[in-house]
Amino acid sequence: MTDTRLEAGSPAPDFTLLDQDGGSVSLADFRGKKLVVFFYPAAMTPGCTTEACDFRDSLASLQGAGYEVIGISRDEPAKLKQFAERDALTYPLLSDPDAAVHRAWGVWGEKMNYGKVIEGVIRSTFVLDEQGDIALAKYNVKATGHVARIRKELGLD
Repeated sequence: MTDTRLEAGSPAPDFTLLDQDGGSVSLADFRGKKLVVFFYPAAMTPGCTTEACDFRDSLASLQGAGYEVIGISRDEPAKLKQFAERDALTYPLLSDPDAAVHRAWGVWGEKMNYGKVIEGVIRSTFVLDEQGDIALAKYNVKATGHVARIRKELGLD
């Protein structure tokens, strides 16, 4: 596992990344709004598709409660665009190909994958408050049912 772990009350590390359309998106763009940031291993894989579609299906109610959603992976913008179009994902998908943002947020490191220790993306989700501070940090989450658990912790269900 990575040594860096963000906790509630910590400021979220800033970033500027390209989205699925090649546009630049910064964490600062969301100041004044509550934000859900989820990191996932790879676009168009089964678990990541499940998680991304769960966020898509909850997007209206999350936005109704004042939350925006963004997903971050190491995929290039062109693959993210395919993913967004294929699965009708209407929130920003951001590209971090060198994993610099992953490392800053503590979501890159050793993990178990089918019984083997590998280095890679640790599926994680963060909820930020309007000031850009971490309100909730969840590391090494399971894709299935994860969005429902986050919604419950936020008092939305």
